[in-house]
Amino acid sequence: MTKVDDGQKKQEMIIRLSRIEGQVRGVKQMVTDDRYCDDILIQVSAIINSLKSFSNTILKEHLSTKVVDDLKNGKLETVDEVITLFGRIS
Repeated sequence: MTKVDDGQKKQEMIIRLSRIEGQVRGVKQMVTDDRYCDDILIQVSAIINSLKSFSNTILKEHLSTKVVDDLKNGKLETVDEVITLFGRIS
């Protein structure tokens, strides 16, 4: 995967990760406080959904930039890299 070149996109990603980090800290505190399991599970589900959304954003960015550029430039081995990537993340 390539690096995130766009400073604004990178900052947006960092902000999203900070929110997710805060959610995880919140769940940790809920466990510490012996909160009701249903409430904890709802928050864990929210974290999972946030991570999936974040992952999809990165994947979309990767496919629409690096992969497209590689294919335009005849670098067909990128297809194998993408297939391997999908195998690893699914």
